[in-house]
Amino acid sequence: MDRSSLHTLLAPVVATLRLEIDHIEVLRVSGREVVRVFLDGDGPEGHGPDLDQIAAATKAISHELDEADTGQQPFVLEVSTRGVDAPLQTPAHFRRNISRLVRVTLKSGDVETARITAVTDDGVELTPDEGDAKAKVVPFDAIASAKVQIEFRDKPGAGDVAAEEE
Repeated sequence: MDRSSLHTLLAPVVATLRLEIDHIEVLRVSGREVVRVFLDGDGPEGHGPDLDQIAAATKAISHELDEADTGQQPFVLEVSTRGVDAPLQTPAHFRRNISRLVRVTLKSGDVETARITAVTDDGVELTPDEGDAKAKVVPFDAIASAKVQIEFRDKPGAGDVAAEEE
């Protein structure tokens, strides 16, 4: 199975679930073929697929591969999201990560760490978490790379209710 054929076969299947294929990997591991399908989509909250969607997609993909005449030996199927550490590359990727902290490297070489506060067809609005700096819109064509930053603290305001109740 090659990635292109798999994409052609599976894209309509996941589209019925309001998902899209981010990318596909086909690997040989311990003498077996492993097919990894990475999915994306808005999900019920607008921030990517949830576990129920991934489970439904896994079942639908598995069924489609079983029905298709691929002429292949047995393989292992793995289906997941594109992952929080995947680079943001399209306006949809940025939109699905509104309110998240991102590290953006600009083509000029400058690096910005800020929250995504809005997304248009042409760019992303970034608002620094700290200081008095104002939000600014960065055109997509000025971005060399962007990645969500993992945060291990509550969002501002989280826990305030519990503190007030004590």
